[in-house]
Amino acid sequence: MRLHRLDITAFGPFGGSQSVDFDDLSAAGLFLLHGPTGAGKTTVLDAVCYALYGTVPGARQTGQGLTLRSDHAEPATRTEVRLELTVSGRRLEITRQPPWERPKKRGTGTTLDKAQSWLREYDATTAAWKDLSRSHQEIGEEVTQLLGMSREQFCQVVLLPQGDFARFLRADAEARGRLLGRLFDTHRFAEVEKRLAERRRAAEAEVREGDTALLADAHRMQQAAGGAMELPALDPGEPGLAEAVLTAAAVARSTAREELTVAHCRLATAESAQHAGERALADVRETARLQRRFAEAGERARLLEERADGYREAQARMERARKAEAVAPALELRDDTDAEHRRADLARARAGALLPDALTEAGAGVLAAEARRTAEELGGLESARRAEQRLAGLVDERAGLDRQERADEDVLEETGAWLAGWETARAALRARIDTAQEAATRAEQIAGRRDPAAKRLDAARLRDQLARDTDTAAELARGAQEKTLAAKAHWLEVKERRLNGIAAELATQLADGEPCAVCGATEHPAPARKDAGHVDRAAEERALAAFQAAERTQGEQERRLGVVREALAAASAEAGDTPTGRLVEEVEELERLFTAARHEASDLLAAREELFGAEQEHERRTTARRQAEVRTAARVGHRERLDRERASLEAELAEARGTEDSVAARFTQLERRVALLTDAADTARAAEDSARRLKDADARLADAAFRAGFDTPRAAADALLDGAAHRELQRRLDAHQAEEAAVRAVLAETDTTAAAQRPPADLAEAERTAAEAARRLREASSARDAADRRCAELDRLSARSAEAVRRLAPLRARHDRVARMAGLTAGTSADNERRMRLESYVLAARLEQVAAAATVRLRRMSSGRYTLVHSDDRSGRGRSGLGLHVVDAWTGRERDTATLSGGETFFASLALALGLADVVTDEAGGVRLDTLFIDEGFGSLDDQTLDEVLDVLDSLRERDRSVGIVSHVADLRRRVHAQLEVAKSRTGSTLHQHPTT
Repeated sequence: MRLHRLDITAFGPFGGSQSVDFDDLSAAGLFLLHGPTGAGKTTVLDAVCYALYGTVPGARQTGQGLTLRSDHAEPATRTEVRLELTVSGRRLEITRQPPWERPKKRGTGTTLDKAQSWLREYDATTAAWKDLSRSHQEIGEEVTQLLGMSREQFCQVVLLPQGDFARFLRADAEARGRLLGRLFDTHRFAEVEKRLAERRRAAEAEVREGDTALLADAHRMQQAAGGAMELPALDPGEPGLAEAVLTAAAVARSTAREELTVAHCRLATAESAQHAGERALADVRETARLQRRFAEAGERARLLEERADGYREAQARMERARKAEAVAPALELRDDTDAEHRRADLARARAGALLPDALTEAGAGVLAAEARRTAEELGGLESARRAEQRLAGLVDERAGLDRQERADEDVLEETGAWLAGWETARAALRARIDTAQEAATRAEQIAGRRDPAAKRLDAARLRDQLARDTDTAAELARGAQEKTLAAKAHWLEVKERRLNGIAAELATQLADGEPCAVCGATEHPAPARKDAGHVDRAAEERALAAFQAAERTQGEQERRLGVVREALAAASAEAGDTPTGRLVEEVEELERLFTAARHEASDLLAAREELFGAEQEHERRTTARRQAEVRTAARVGHRERLDRERASLEAELAEARGTEDSVAARFTQLERRVALLTDAADTARAAEDSARRLKDADARLADAAFRAGFDTPRAAADALLDGAAHRELQRRLDAHQAEEAAVRAVLAETDTTAAAQRPPADLAEAERTAAEAARRLREASSARDAADRRCAELDRLSARSAEAVRRLAPLRARHDRVARMAGLTAGTSADNERRMRLESYVLAARLEQVAAAATVRLRRMSSGRYTLVHSDDRSGRGRSGLGLHVVDAWTGRERDTATLSGGETFFASLALALGLADVVTDEAGGVRLDTLFIDEGFGSLDDQTLDEVLDVLDSLRERDRSVGIVSHVADLRRRVHAQLEVAKSRTGSTLHQHPTT
C-alpha cells in the first residue's frame, strides 16, 4: 500500500481545504509531521484512517475529545476527505463525506445531509477515472479485502497512533493470529482444517448411518425371532457393535431352526390324524346315502302303484292315435284341396266383377278368345304411340329454340350498348393513368427539394438560437473578466497591505534570547505592533484563491463563448442569409405540393387495374355478341324442319286416337282390358281344375278311414293327435316306464339293501371328529409356515447385516484416518502435544520470520541488547504457537515483552512493525506495506537510542518504503528534512509542506 495524495476539507481543526502530497514526502523515505500541540498532527492520520475505513482510530471514533467536522468551517462548506493510493497494483481514489447539518436553502435553520462515499479507479488504458461504487458497505468490504486488515489491525501495523503503537507487541495469541492470518492470507490452511473437519463429520455420519441401519436390521431380526434374541446395549458408532449384532443373529438363527424341526414333526402327526378322520367321515356319509336311497326307492314304488290306471288309459289313447296316423295323409290332402278350391272360386268371382256384364259368367274359352282379339288391336297402336312421343319432343325442342332466340336478342342488345361507349371509357382511363404518372414524377422532384429545405430550416433555427446564446455567453464573459480584474486588484491591495505590516507579523515570532530572523539580534527592545488594519497571511491566501477562482471562471466563460461562436458560424454557413420565416414558408409550400402530388399519384395503380379489367370485359362482350349472331343464323333452318315434321305427325295421330284424348290414353285402355280378360280366363280355368281335385280327394279319404277301422272320416280325424299332444303323451308313458325300471334297479342293489338293514348312520358326530382333526392340521401347518418364514427372514436379515458389516469396515477405517488427521490439524488430538492448529502452525512460522526480521533492527536500536524470539509456549488454556518474548543480552534471560520500559517498548514495537512490513512485502501474494506512520513515542528515547532508531528508519529507503513520524521532538526537525508542518490559528489549522532537500 502506497499513499499518493490526501485532501482535507472542514475536517477536525482544519477549517478550509488542505492537501498533502505523499509522493513528494515519501521520496526521501522518512518525513516528519510536526506542529504545536493541538494543531492537528494526529488529525492527518485520522483523515487517512477515515478515508479507508469510514472511522477514526482508537477512542476518538466515539467523539470523546474530537468531532469530525471542523468548528472553524464555513456553514456552507461540507466536510470531506479524499485519499488517493495504490494497493495491490490498483490506483484508487476514496472520497468520504460524513453527515452534517447544513443551512437550509429556503428559510432559516439547518437540515441533516446523509453521509456519502465514492470509490474510483484509474484506468491506464483510457487515462481516466471510472466509478466503482457509492455504497458505504461495498467500499468498506473492498478496502478491507485489498488491504487484508481491519481498522484495528491497520492501526496496529501501519498507523501507530498515540498509545496504540505497542498493542501488536503485547497482543494475545488470538488477536495476533487474526492479524497475521489476514496479512499472510493463511485462511487456506484454515479451510484445510475446515475441510478435514467436514470430512470427519461426513465419515462419522456415514459410519453412524451404517450402524443405525445395522441396529435397525437387528431390531427387525429381534421382531422376527419373536423375543428369542437379545440385542446388544450399544449405540451407533461404538466399537464392537457389528460383532455383537452378528453373534446375536447367529443364536437367533439356530433357535429358529430348532423350532422349525419341532413344527415339522407336529405337522406330520396332525396330517395322519386328519387323513383317518376324513376316511371315517367318508364311510359314514356313504352309509347315510345308501339308507336314504333305499327309503326314497320304497316311496317311489308306492307312488307308481297309485298311478297304474292312468298309465293304462294313456296306452290305449296312444294306440288309437297310431291307427289314425294312416288316415292323416288323406285328411290333409282333402283339407288342402278344399282350401285351394275356395281360393280359386273367389279369384274367379273377383276377376269377373271387373269385366262387362256380358262376360261376367263367361267360360274360360270365351274369355281367352276376347283377350286375343283385344291384344291384336293393341299391337296396331304401337307405332302411333311412338309418333305421339316424337310429337311431344318436337314441341319441347321448338319451345327451346324460342327461349334461346330471346336470350340471344338480350345479349346482342346489351353488348351493343356497352361496346358503343367503349372508346370513350378507354380514353378516360388512359387520361387518368397519364395524370397519375405525371403526379408521381412531380412528387419525386419535390421530394428531392424538400429534404435540403428542411435541413436549411433546422440550421436556420439553430443559427437563431446560437445567436442568442452568443450574446448571453459574451455578456457572461465580460462579467467574468470584470470580476477577475476586481479580484486581482483586491489581491494586490491585500498583498501590499501585508507587506507594509510584515514587521509586525515577524515580531510575533520573536522570543527573548532567540535570534531575530531579519537582523539576528537576541534583544528586541521595540518590536513592531499590528495596527487595526493589519492583514495576515491567511487573508492574503484567501484573496489569491479568490483571484485564481475568478481567473478560472473567466477562462471557462471565454471557452464557452468560443464554442458557441464556432457552432454559430457552422450553422450560418449551412442556413445562409435567408430569414427563418421565409424558409418556413418554403418548406410548408413544398410539403403542400408534395402531399398533393402524392395524393394524385396514388390513383395510378387503381387506374391501371381498371383499364386492364375494362379491356378483358371488352374482349368477353365481343366474343359473346359474335356467338349470339352465329346461333341466330343457325336457328332459321332448324325451325322450318321442325314445323314440317309436326304437321305430318298430327295428321297421323288424329285417326289413331279415336274417341280418346291421346294415343297413349287409347293404348292404356286397351292394355288394361287385355290384362283383365287374360286374368279372368286364368281364374276360370283354375276354379274348374280345383273342383275336379276336390271330388277326387273326398273319395280317397272315405276309403282310407274304412281300411283303418273307423266308421267315418270324422272319427279318424278326432283320434289324431297334434305334435305337442303326441310328444306330451309319449313323455308321460316313457317317464312312467323309466321310473318303474329305476325303482326295481334300486331295490335290487345288494349294498343298498344291506345298508338299510344296519342302524341309522351318525353323520354329525363323524363331521365333528373330522373338523377337529382339520383344525389341528391347520394350526400345525401355520406353526410350520411361521417357523419357516422366521428362518427365511432371519437368514435374509443376517446376510444383509453381514454385507453391511463388510461395507462398514472400510468406512470405519477411513473415518479413523480422517478423524485422526482432523484432530491433528485442529489441535485436539493427543498426538498434537502443543495443541497447535494447522493455521497457527503456519502463522507461528511466519511470526518466527517476523521476529527474526524485527530483531535485526531491534539490536541496532538497543545497541545489541534486545532480541525478539518466537515462543511456542501455551498461555493459560489457549493454544500455543503465537507467543513473543524478548531476550536481554545483558542478563541472558528470556522475559515477557510487558517488562520493557516505555522507551524500550516504543523501539521494540517499531522494530516489530518494520519487520512485519518486510515479511509481508516479501511474502508472495501478501499485502505490500510501503507506507508506515508513527505517532509520538520518540520523546521517551535518549539521544543515542534516537540516533539508532533514525538510522534504522533512514535505511528503509533501500526497500522503497517510507515512514512518517509524528513528533514534538525538536531534534527531529534538524535530522529529518522532508517535513509536513501543521500551523494553528484562531481561524483553524493549515498544512505547510517543506521541500525534501
